[in-house]
Amino acid sequence: MNVPAAPVRLDRFMARANAAYYSGRDPFADFITAPEISQMFGELLGAWVAVTWRAMGTPTPFVLAEAGPGRGTLMADALRLLARVAPACYAAARVHMVETSPRLRQVQATSLAPHVGVCAPVWHDAVTGLPPGAMILLANEFLDALPIRQFVRTARGWDERSVVGEVFVTAPATDLPADGPLATRDVPEGEVLETCEGALGIARQLGRRLMDGMGAALFIDYGYDGPGWGDTLQALCDGRPAWPLARPGMADLTAHVDFAAFGMAARAGGCTTWGSVTQGAFLSALGLFPRAQQLARNQPHEVARQIGEAAQRLAAPDRMGGLFRVMALTSPGITGLAGFEGCMPTAPTCAGGGGNAGPAESGQAKD
Repeated sequence: MNVPAAPVRLDRFMARANAAYYSGRDPFADFITAPEISQMFGELLGAWVAVTWRAMGTPTPFVLAEAGPGRGTLMADALRLLARVAPACYAAARVHMVETSPRLRQVQATSLAPHVGVCAPVWHDAVTGLPPGAMILLANEFLDALPIRQFVRTARGWDERSVVGEVFVTAPATDLPADGPLATRDVPEGEVLETCEGALGIARQLGRRLMDGMGAALFIDYGYDGPGWGDTLQALCDGRPAWPLARPGMADLTAHVDFAAFGMAARAGGCTTWGSVTQGAFLSALGLFPRAQQLARNQPHEVARQIGEAAQRLAAPDRMGGLFRVMALTSPGITGLAGFEGCMPTAPTCAGGGGNAGPAESGQAKD
C-alpha cells in the first residue's frame, strides 16, 4: 500500500533543495553573477568600501565581510582595488566570509590567496557568526536564495502553500508570522504574498548591531521596493528555467527580494536605511562608465567592445541595471553614503534609534 507523501512547507522544501544544490553542484554552470561579468563590479564595491570606511572614521581594524561570496571574485577584485588605491583601508581590513559550502570555501580560498599575507579570510556559517566591532558587509545575490513562505489570501484569511511531490497544495495557515508583510499589506483575494523570515531576521540582527556600533551593510539583489505581492519563486537547472518543484537539489531556487519589508525590519532593529535604488543608478554614481572607458583605452577593438558591453549589461535599465536593486544599512551616525547621492536616508523606528529623518541566464545573469 502506497502512503501519500506528507506536505512539506515551502520554506522547508526550499531550504533542503538549495542546501543539496550548493553542496553538490556548480551553480555557475547555471548562471553568472555580476562579479563574474566584469572586474568593474568588484572594483567599484571596493571603492565603496574605502569611502564608507572613511565615513565611519577609519576604524582600525575593521571587519570586511561578504555573505554568499560565490567564487570569491567580488572580494578578490575589491581587495585588489583597495591594495592599489586605499592601502590604509586594505591594511585595516579583516576579511570574513559567510559561506556554508565546503566546496565553495575552497574555491574562495584560491581566489583570495594573493591577499593571505595581509588579510587572510575567516569563514562563518551565518551572518550572526561574524565577530564584533566596526564592520562593512557586502552581499550580492545572497538574500534571493533564502527560503520563502507563500500565503494565499482567501475570504476567510490566509492559506499557506506546501509541496507534495512536484505540486503545490494549500491549507489554512497556522503559525502565521507576527510581523513582516503579512501583518501590514492589504492583499487582494486569490493573490500570493511571500515572506522570507530568514532575510527579516538578518535585517533585524544587523539593525541592532549597527545601532550599537559603527558599520554599514550593502545588499544587491533582484527584487522590488514597493509593498507588492505575487509568486516570484523560480528555478534554473542546467542553465535553463525549470519548474521549481521538480528534481529538488538539481536546480537553483530563488525568489525576488522584498526590499520594503527588509528595510522596515532593519529600521526596527535600530539602523538607518538607504534606498533601495536600481543597480544601474548605484553603479553609475560610483563611476562605472568612466572606469569602463579607462579599461578600454588602448585595448584592441574587440576587447574594448566587450568592456563596454559588460558595463551596459550591469547598468542598462532593461537588463541587470533595472532588475537588480541596492539597499544599504548603516549606523545612525553616518550622514552620507556613496552611490546614494540624492537619496534621503530613512531613520530607525525602534526606541533609542537616532540618525537622519527621511521619508518613511543560462551562463546568463538572472537578468
